[in-house]
Amino acid sequence: MEISPQLSTFSVLMIGFVLGLQHATEADHLAAVSTIVSEKKNLFTASIIGGLWGVGHTISLFVVGLLVILLKLEVSASLETKLEACVGAMLVLLGINALRKLFRISEIHVHSHEHDGHKHVHIHAHGSATEQSHHRLSPRSVLIGMVHGLAGSAALMLLVVPTISSQAVAILYILIFGIGSIGGMMAMSFLIGLPFHFTAGRFDVLNRGIRLVAGIFSLGLGASIIYEKLLLA
Repeated sequence: MEISPQLSTFSVLMIGFVLGLQHATEADHLAAVSTIVSEKKNLFTASIIGGLWGVGHTISLFVVGLLVILLKLEVSASLETKLEACVGAMLVLLGINALRKLFRISEIHVHSHEHDGHKHVHIHAHGSATEQSHHRLSPRSVLIGMVHGLAGSAALMLLVVPTISSQAVAILYILIFGIGSIGGMMAMSFLIGLPFHFTAGRFDVLNRGIRLVAGIFSLGLGASIIYEKLLLA
């Protein structure tokens, strides 16, 4: 793809941005982020988690992209398979961790309410103080994004980069792709966070049910990736 005219360069960069947005919607990305977002009540925090994932993803893409562009290195098929299997293992661990936090109960208390002369008893179960710190951010999202950036899903971008004749444009393409993935994941994390936000503290059973689905989804998808990449290879 020769892109000497400015319009063509702009078009290629816009394609990179759109591909970055779409890249954020892949199932393994959503599964990973959903396990972290499920612990949060705040939608802004959920969006930031997605943004941090995108930052980590872009860091890995940029480093690998520089190696491809400047040193003409290639990622072998066997290495790509192993990296994708690492993503599967990470999803399994995230799913197990999400389920562990869901079923870990450190405090159970009973309190009663009286309505129209009728007394009602309510039983509540709360997680540990660590689980309840809904606004605390950690570098976990960045590290998860970096693992995804190293894996074979990045091939979507690296298949395009070697076809761009200008090294400067190719490097800029990586950055634009990364910006698209950051924006896309922030939007997806916001949407994923909506059901957790609206059910937290009001509909505890429903909230825990959604968290259970998120954990099982991550665990199941991770196991299927490992099976496909290692056992069927």
